[in-house]
This record gives sequence, C-alpha cells and structure tokens, in this order.
Amino acid sequence: MSKNFQNSLSELKQLIINMAKLVEDQLNIAIQEVEKGDADQHKFIKSRDKEINAYENLILAKCETVFAKFQPVAKDLRIIIAILKINNQLERCGDIAVNISQKVKKSSEGKELLFNSKIQEMAKIAIEMVNEAIHAFDEEHKDLALKVFEKEKVVDALNKENFKYLVDKMKENPEKVEVAAHLLVLTRQIERLADHATNIAEDVFFVTDSEIVAHNKKRLFENS
Repeated sequence: MSKNFQNSLSELKQLIINMAKLVEDQLNIAIQEVEKGDADQHKFIKSRDKEINAYENLILAKCETVFAKFQPVAKDLRIIIAILKINNQLERCGDIAVNISQKVKKSSEGKELLFNSKIQEMAKIAIEMVNEAIHAFDEEHKDLALKVFEKEKVVDALNKENFKYLVDKMKENPEKVEVAAHLLVLTRQIERLADHATNIAEDVFFVTDSEIVAHNKKRLFENS
C-alpha cells in the first residue's frame, strides 16, 4: 500500500485511540459516582457525550474515505473493519456512562443497598476491562485480550449475585422496591459495559488471526 494509505490508516488508529480516551474519562467519572453513591457530575458527563458522538461520525466518514480511495485488503482491511466496529462499541460505552450516572442519581436514597451489594466491585472490573480491551487492540496484544475474557466471567457472576441480593431486598421491604429497581438497571448497564469491552477484545483476534472468536473463546484458553 502507498504512503498515503499508511498515513490515513495511522490517522484512523489515532482517532479511535483518542475517542477511547474520551470514553474512558467519561466512564471513570461515572464509576466514581457509583463508588460515592452521588451523581454530582451527571451534567458534565451528559454534556461530554456530544464529543463522543462527534468522534463516531468523524471516524465513520474517515473509514468511508479510506475504503473509497485505497480499497484495502488482507490485514489492512481487517484493521479498518475492526475500527468501524470499535467505533460503534465506544459510542455505546459513552451512552452507558450517561446511563450509569443517571441511575446513580435516581437511586441516591438507596446508598445502603448500593454499598452492601457487589455493584461497586462489578463496576471497577468493567472499567478495567474497557481499558485493557483498548490497550489490547492498540498493541495487538492477544494475551491481554484473554484477560478481558476471563474478567467477563467474574462480571457475569457478580451480576447474578447482585440480582439475587436486590430482589431479596425488594421482597423483604416493599418500600425499597423503587430504588432497588433503579439499582437493578444500573447493574444491567455495567454488565453491558463489560459486554462491549469483550466485543472490542474479540476484534484483536480478528485483526491478528483473521478469526471470529465470539462463540468459541474456550479454544483460545486451551491453546494459550
């Protein structure tokens, strides 16, 4: 491929990394709100979401231009396809940051339930997964992608534990139904965040090995 193409590809990769940093900042603030039980940064998180949406549109337009001008093949093509997919995953992660903050705000009267559940632990692991998935893609680091897959199992287990805990509290005390319901949605948002991180990690194997691993991760651990 030409030098112009390589420059365009480098620019695309830098754009997705810049977008990822913005999303990670949003998520870090949202997770801090979960840790405090106080959505004091909700307006800020919501306003910054517009920047993430602008990045999504810019990256989409750049990818379309690269496809039209250079018609990439093989690994170069896989990288651009992966960037398109990650672009979408990151935009959704930005939305989740807003949703997490919103649910923390609506459940402010239920801090005891929040603090006694495993929601904070679950949130901490989910943001770690996002950070590691982006780094794995940037460095084409398959071992780091495998760590993301391992943490997905932990998040899923915590999600089930949180669900049981909150449902039990709702049964014990009908007055806590509303706030517990908001926390259940919060838990679901965090689980979705972990899912998006996992999807990004899967793209590492698509780029490096031209392999779709979404439904066959077990084999990866057997060969690692």
